[in-house]
Amino acid sequence: VQLQACGGGLVQSGGSLRLSCAASGRSLRHHIGWFRQPPGKEREFVATISWDGRTDYADSVKGRFTISRDNAKSTVYLQMNSLKPEETAVYYCAAGVPRLGIPTTTLRYYAFWGQGTLVTVSS
Repeated sequence: VQLQACGGGLVQSGGSLRLSCAASGRSLRHHIGWFRQPPGKEREFVATISWDGRTDYADSVKGRFTISRDNAKSTVYLQMNSLKPEETAVYYCAAGVPRLGIPTTTLRYYAFWGQGTLVTVSS
């Protein structure tokens, strides 16, 4: 599975961006997750979506971010609204398959990672 994330950029506080993650290879049955890594901090979970559309979000983004997928285009989107300066980070998409006992909100669930796209939120 190969993943290509794009859509990052510079946005003002309170603004919106939509990230895209294009997947190739045998990805249709994979969970696709979004993670982010702020400067100098660890990578953290943002959102995830199953192949049949079940979603989960970090508490910090619930109500502001929406993850969706278009299986016909093998693409997953992350719509980010009301962005905050502290959400400046490199955003990564990742793909994983179900493994017993490993939550979809954890990094170790995901075996395949894209290269990341930088989101900068100015104050």
